[in-house]
Amino acid sequence: MAVTIVTHTQTSPPVCFPTQARPVRLVARNLQAGQTLEAHHHAWGQLTYTPNGMLQVVAEESVWFVPPMRAIWIPPAITHEVRPLTATHLRVIHIHADHSPLSSPHCIVLEVSNLLKELIASMEQLDEPGPRENHLSQVIMDELQAAKPLPIYLPMPKDKRLKSLCELLLADPASNDTLEVLANKVGASSRTLTRLFEQELSMGFGTWRQQMRLARTTPLIASGLSIAQVAAELGYTSQSAFSAMFKKTFGESPSAFFNK
Repeated sequence: MAVTIVTHTQTSPPVCFPTQARPVRLVARNLQAGQTLEAHHHAWGQLTYTPNGMLQVVAEESVWFVPPMRAIWIPPAITHEVRPLTATHLRVIHIHADHSPLSSPHCIVLEVSNLLKELIASMEQLDEPGPRENHLSQVIMDELQAAKPLPIYLPMPKDKRLKSLCELLLADPASNDTLEVLANKVGASSRTLTRLFEQELSMGFGTWRQQMRLARTTPLIASGLSIAQVAAELGYTSQSAFSAMFKKTFGESPSAFFNK
């Protein structure tokens, strides 16, 4: 698939900069798969949302996956790159740093409620500032504060040995090799790698592997694979085993999650 790099100023529509008077502004654009918004940052926070399509966002040395009807909150000053995995209706809410609805200094993938979906659609119809924009903006802030966070991201390490191990698993997500076997492949002891997982990624090896498989689910679904095929690609013995793990994490089946 060809990749088109789109700079933040190249073919973008006029940027709606948030201000104290208008702290919530919306930019709407449609992107094709392969059109990448190059790495950039800005002084305001950003909610990146897609009602249709799937996104991959690279930020904070992690990869974040954003399915339809979800959004990613990107705090001010965080460098981020946006990669559509499919044709995508991109809707970006810029929020002034002084009015940030979320206190977390890190990116978060959020559920988008039906109300928030309609609020964003209503913002898109506005032509000029006024009381309606103010009211919609306030309710958007309230909905973001109440939104459910989702663990759809994959932290990546800096240490070369640990990075090599993680890349082995990313290349073969169905692998069920033990940490000891993988340690031999990357030239480090399992004890050292266990320590590095906790130090660099704040999680154990087993948790990271499950997180990796969950993260890989989104692009596999985007490529058109069935749930059964995705389960096989990720090393699960059956579709039901994969679905049980997915439901335990997200509270609903993969079919329900991706068909909203």
